Amino acid sequence: MRKALVVGIDHYDHLAGLTGCVNDAFAVKAAIERNSDGTLNFPSPQVKVGTSAEQYVTKRDLKEAVRQLFTDDSEIALFYFAGHGYIEDTGGFLCASDSETGDDGLALTELMQLANTSQARNKVIILDSCHSGAAGNRLMTTSLAEISDGVTILTASTADQKSYETPGGGAGVFTSLFVDALNGAAANLVGDITPGSVYAHIDQSLGPWAQRPVFKTNVKTFVSLRKAEPPIPLADLQALTVHFPSPDHGLQLDPSFEPERSSDQEADPSIPPPDPVNTATFAILQKYVKVNLVRPVDAPHMWHAAMQSKSCELTVLGQHYWSLVNKGLI
Repeated sequence: MRKALVVGIDHYDHLAGLTGCVNDAFAVKAAIERNSDGTLNFPSPQVKVGTSAEQYVTKRDLKEAVRQLFTDDSEIALFYFAGHGYIEDTGGFLCASDSETGDDGLALTELMQLANTSQARNKVIILDSCHSGAAGNRLMTTSLAEISDGVTILTASTADQKSYETPGGGAGVFTSLFVDALNGAAANLVGDITPGSVYAHIDQSLGPWAQRPVFKTNVKTFVSLRKAEPPIPLADLQALTVHFPSPDHGLQLDPSFEPERSSDQEADPSIPPPDPVNTATFAILQKYVKVNLVRPVDAPHMWHAAMQSKSCELTVLGQHYWSLVNKGLI
């Protein structure tokens, strides 16, 4: 069982209103609910949004919803929050619609207590709020994190930073990149999207002067947040060890691997014609090149490698996936 609680608050009774948090919440819901092939991922994620004075999220409702999320032994319990954040010398807070001063919101220490004591196998906390990087820090020592086994925290900014919206408003910078990652930008070659790959995508997409995302984790098992369409068919990926008997093997090519050639090359008797078996192999090799698993040796492109009877070899990434296939992990 996979559970998700998604919260987005634009309306505040006493604090300044926001414009993009509700949109962010619905975008996250749409991204996590199903995998790219249409299968259910997080079935019926619970969504709480504060859009107006008639529809808002109180601290009591927020805390109870978080408590219910982390109550049982689900495979993954995912909490996403977009809204105001507040920090002071006693710690950080997630502001509900009825917050008046900021420190009357849901304390991050309370959130972490519920997550750290949960029986869920994996607890994933995603926070798009100012100062959210304080989540998981020891109260008296902000340089140290206290998170129990199976807990992962990904926040939009450090404890000292604000979390910004995209130019023109309507969406958070962090959440826009988070949703982009979930939709496939952070997928590995078998289509899995992990918290670590999401963080890497967001971190690399932000400039050095922008808000910095924070990633904290204590996991011993593989965690996939969503399954995207892999960039290469699984059968082709598993064939790495067939085409390359060892990770340092150089696969010798010749013109019979290349199906395309000029009229002069077709008329040249010294150039062998395309061989159907070799061209089929070459098509798979070209797929490997596109995802940086294979590179031509001493040639700018695979076409030149074939026509000049050069070879091709696995890249460092290719050797890594070769090892995974060889060990039966893919």
